[in-house]
Amino acid sequence: MRKPGVSETRDRVLQFIHDFIDDRGYAPTVRDIVKGCHLSSTAVVQHHLKILERQGHLRRDPQVFRSIQLVGKRNIIPVPLLGNIAAGKPIPVPRSETWRNEALETLDLTEELTKGKEVYALKVKGVSMIDALVDDGDIILIQPTSTADDGDMVVVWLKQEQEVTLKRIYRESGKIRLQPANTLIEPIYHKPDNVEIQGKVIGIIRKL
Repeated sequence: MRKPGVSETRDRVLQFIHDFIDDRGYAPTVRDIVKGCHLSSTAVVQHHLKILERQGHLRRDPQVFRSIQLVGKRNIIPVPLLGNIAAGKPIPVPRSETWRNEALETLDLTEELTKGKEVYALKVKGVSMIDALVDDGDIILIQPTSTADDGDMVVVWLKQEQEVTLKRIYRESGKIRLQPANTLIEPIYHKPDNVEIQGKVIGIIRKL
């Protein structure tokens, strides 16, 4: 049923946002709305969003990625995006009180996507986990932890190599196997004392 005072096009935009959040657990971008509502340009979408915001149907922060919130919709959790997961500078397991200072930006996600946990986000660089549907440019949600079960997808710091990587972890006799999800990439093996688990993947935000 259309909301009072909302045009047919804006009602379609609201319904698209509602369905997108229900399906994915995070808000659409302006370009998602252009495509999903078959509108002509991002400028047209921005026009409708401004009116819907003025009418009190949604809230958003133009400086925050995917920040559209429907008024009266489920709780939205701010999640810090701390950087990329790639070889180089280690990504320390952050303390919750320092997240906001370390974040490159903040993602507004639903409680369903964060599973009610305090999490942080990293942007994936590379295709070593492509067969697990984690592609270059995707965003992964990480629950900070220093432990994980065999088969979990984890962020690990390789102390000697000074590299951070995203793999599935398996414990074998006297060694750790870090298993990619890509048939073109071989697993890597390390001594247990060279592998530091920094977090476990609990969600993926797929790039479009």
